[in-house]
Amino acid sequence: MTSFDRRFLIERVETYPLLYRLPQAYGDANGYKRYRSTFLVRIITRAGIDGWGEIVDWLPTLDRGFRERIIPFLLGKDASGRLMIAEVISKWHQRSASGVSMALSEIVAKAANMSVCQLWGGAIHRTIPVYASFQSYSERDDWIEHSLSQVAAATEAGFSKVKVKIGGRSVQEDQQHIARMMDMLPEEIQVALDANQSYDLATTRQWTRLLDRYANWMWLEEPMPMEHVDEYAKLRAALPIPLAGGENLIRCTHYLALFRQGAIDIAQPDVLHTEGIESYRIMLQAARQFGYRVSPHTFDGGLARLYTLFAQACLPAWSKMDSEPIEPIEWDVMENPFTALFPLYPVNGEVTIPDGPGIGLAPNWEIINAMRWDGSVYA
Repeated sequence: MTSFDRRFLIERVETYPLLYRLPQAYGDANGYKRYRSTFLVRIITRAGIDGWGEIVDWLPTLDRGFRERIIPFLLGKDASGRLMIAEVISKWHQRSASGVSMALSEIVAKAANMSVCQLWGGAIHRTIPVYASFQSYSERDDWIEHSLSQVAAATEAGFSKVKVKIGGRSVQEDQQHIARMMDMLPEEIQVALDANQSYDLATTRQWTRLLDRYANWMWLEEPMPMEHVDEYAKLRAALPIPLAGGENLIRCTHYLALFRQGAIDIAQPDVLHTEGIESYRIMLQAARQFGYRVSPHTFDGGLARLYTLFAQACLPAWSKMDSEPIEPIEWDVMENPFTALFPLYPVNGEVTIPDGPGIGLAPNWEIINAMRWDGSVYA
């Protein structure tokens, strides 16, 4: 083994499980969030080159499983063999494979004195548009007014695109909320609606009349369970706005039925839900090959969102005729201290891609030290 090869040998793995209990719950059609959590991984080689990864799952089981099975497997491995390492880990815990693959990619990029984008062939786009993503429901009696004030604050802060939730209340109450919001916003603000797979086809069609009233929609996201491919194809043929979805699909093959049957307009993979960063990038490229737009989901995880930005920056434009050279990605604007773990912020709804070695950013150790999970069970 050459001295260069020894630089890649994994010598130490550090984990940082973080938990923040929300003072006020917020949520979507799946229920309320009462905490935000994340699990950071720092992999360090014999030469002292480090890389950071992120995993999101329930900390009690994730922390134990990672320490007892995945760390022993990683120690002594060659970080440059990141594809094989991620493939093995994905058989044990798919989300851990995603986090480990991030860290190993950064190690390889740093060893070559490259940014992650350079490792992937170079950034095509220097800035990426982002949309403000809301969890619209709260336990307040005036939840609609509260939601409207949050959306107004985001647009005043420079966001020109927003996504809000439906599906967690009756169709009538949700439509009251959305109609008030659309009447409040100027026409240049684009809006996406996310139902979190709450409806059937007949219920989804109840939204058509309201959708016809406004022109500034981005898309309707996951109105029905994603496995209902035939119903998505029927809905897409009749719906006046684009259909988007796929955040929970793990493999590229899971998208093929959607693409072949013309069931969606916009693919939305989430790197935290895949088998690794390279698997995620294949999803993006496959969507392009089938002629579909890609607007990735990335609500959980500041580091995962950073890798999403990198991958989007390296993705060719969907169409040379589009007014925007690349599709927007999600930006969590809800209360969540982990948004600032790797400090990078949008300006007027756009993010400039870091270009330093690796991810080009250092973690915020104050947040890491202040939010360390104490090992207690939470719900």
